[in-house]
Amino acid sequence: MNQITPPSKIEIIPSSAPFSDAQRAWLNGFLAGALGLDGSVPLSPAQNVALLAPSGEADDGEEPWHDQTLPIAERMKLADGRPLRRRMMAAMAQQDCGQCGYNCRDYSEAIASRSEARLNLCVPGGKETARMLKTLHAELDQAAAGPRPKEQVTPAAVSVVVSEAGRSRDNPIEATFLSRRLLNKPGSEKETWHIEFDLSEAGLDYVVGDSFGIFAKNDLGLVDQIIALLGASHTTEVKGKTLRQCLLEDVSLAPAPDTLFELISFITGGATREKARRLAQGENPDGDAATLDVMAALQKFSGVRPHPEAFVEALEPLQPRLYSISSSHNATPGKLSLTVDCVRYVVGKRKRLGLASTFLAERITPGDKLKVYVQKAHGFALPADQKTPIIMVGPGTGIAPFRAFLLDRKATGAPGKNWLFFGHQRSDCDFFYADELNAMKTSGLLTRLSLAWSRDGEKKFYVQDRMREVGREVWNWLAEGAHLYVCGDAKRMAKDVERALVDIVAQFGARSTDEAVAFVTELKKKGRFQLDVY
Repeated sequence: MNQITPPSKIEIIPSSAPFSDAQRAWLNGFLAGALGLDGSVPLSPAQNVALLAPSGEADDGEEPWHDQTLPIAERMKLADGRPLRRRMMAAMAQQDCGQCGYNCRDYSEAIASRSEARLNLCVPGGKETARMLKTLHAELDQAAAGPRPKEQVTPAAVSVVVSEAGRSRDNPIEATFLSRRLLNKPGSEKETWHIEFDLSEAGLDYVVGDSFGIFAKNDLGLVDQIIALLGASHTTEVKGKTLRQCLLEDVSLAPAPDTLFELISFITGGATREKARRLAQGENPDGDAATLDVMAALQKFSGVRPHPEAFVEALEPLQPRLYSISSSHNATPGKLSLTVDCVRYVVGKRKRLGLASTFLAERITPGDKLKVYVQKAHGFALPADQKTPIIMVGPGTGIAPFRAFLLDRKATGAPGKNWLFFGHQRSDCDFFYADELNAMKTSGLLTRLSLAWSRDGEKKFYVQDRMREVGREVWNWLAEGAHLYVCGDAKRMAKDVERALVDIVAQFGARSTDEAVAFVTELKKKGRFQLDVY
């Protein structure tokens, strides 16, 4: 009798995966059959990674890198050894802002599954995120190729899901710009605008907590200076448009992308080529890389004049900008408002302008239409139970979603208590919506209003300092089931507020520091501590 040699086992599911031996054997057999693998050729480690990447095996589901305050190097260290899609998530800015059209986890899953080909959508993460995603994407390509000859690799098709008009960056709709008014009074060091839009023609609605995406245009003066540096005519045709129109509407003129430096390295030689090559690789040969926008890059390589078409192709697409909505559709149907800080700063002798903020402050007139969309909030919303008390911490323009919350609770008759912490530099010129807020307090809608002014006294005093002063009352509200919300700067303010909250829980909740940290973490998991930070 001939002895039958059983086929060698194929190991797709690693021994470290959370399955029994029987479950692993069944899954290995199922996947081998589904993939047409007969077991005679073992999979390479790279192919194993590729197969496991979309599914979630061999991963504990924890996301210790999901913290906006951590630098990318630290986030990547925390994700070391995790599946590729998880490391891709760690490369994101961790703000879940929705500016990319996803949250951080979904964006990474989309890239890993090849349903999203664009690696430059994380605006808060900027160039460092794009560079890291490019590096990780190369691993994905290697894993998909495995040991097979290159010509046998068939790229996966990218599926495009078209959303309802006005509900995503990929399918914007037109809205009408109505008005703007300056919120600061004379003496302020800031320039903050209340901006209003008419959505009635667009038929677009929203929920408080959502954000509004704006497709702004570049500054015409900046565009014409760049055209002059190129030595080109503004009427030169590029991709069916004039060069001026293309630079105004289609491409980003902010941080110079690596591809622009690559282009410069291709058309130059010697030391100039080497310097451009190093910049393209993320190095900083002259110590000025962080200040190089597109115009500054052309000035740095002043003898280089790329062809206009090649130049435009080397630039990044112009990304929309997201702002927290500061109005309530329930209170004013068909209308939407934003609270926008105007960004202006000087680098060297040249004034730089924030793209969307100065567009809204000075480059658009009432009646103009512009492309917009509503970005649904990811975990930033009023409690489902209208009786639930809320505590809102929003200094500066961070007040935007909380003005919306208060207007919505007024319009819907929500009986829950409302406490707002607001702060800025000076009480006499930076108290945004002062009349509205005082009226809300008088009517009883705003149960408590706690203010902090950082420049009114000799010592700087911030919202987190005010929170500590009234820590016992904050703890009492939390003990009653209050939800806590924070909106504003991710790097400093949000971190300081969370530290103050831990101190309050420890002191007035009779807990150790570790127990207080665990308590705050649990608040986040239950959706009782929500952040809208940038």
